[in-house]
Amino acid sequence: MTPIARRYFIKNGFDGSMTILGIIIGSWSVGVTEPEIIVTAGLGACLAMGVSGLFGAYMTEKAERKRHLKTLEAAMLTDLSDSILSDASDFVSVYAAFIDGASPMLTAVISLIPFILTLTGTFVIWDAYIVSFILTLITLFSLGLYLGRIAKENILLYGVQTVAAGILIVAIVLLLGAI
Repeated sequence: MTPIARRYFIKNGFDGSMTILGIIIGSWSVGVTEPEIIVTAGLGACLAMGVSGLFGAYMTEKAERKRHLKTLEAAMLTDLSDSILSDASDFVSVYAAFIDGASPMLTAVISLIPFILTLTGTFVIWDAYIVSFILTLITLFSLGLYLGRIAKENILLYGVQTVAAGILIVAIVLLLGAI
């Protein structure tokens, strides 16, 4: 995976997990007992994050790469619009957009699986909350491990830091629910 794709994957995967964590803890704090509400809100958030990531990254990458290509054209005094550089620029824009859009959806759906299983009768709602919370912390921890590996530093420290961010969100949402 390229450095740009890694950044998009981790950053937006983290966003996906944290967003769904907020929805799940917020739902738990107000006593939502209908899994349909959580699944619908969660899938709506997944879709919004995915579309936002897809279009936002595509337009951003395309603009940055067009700028770079035009600067290169000016320096070389030539038109590069039908070149391999132009094709590569277009490919990277699409590739980055796909990673940016898919990663928050993937990590968010992982957290929603227990609630989807509740719809089939596999879990009761309160067990789904617990399993989803654990899955979300595992996802955050895994993203942290990956970051630690990329940085070639203490992977456990990175894992603990991402879990700590998740726990901070839980505390804030619970405080807001108590107000």
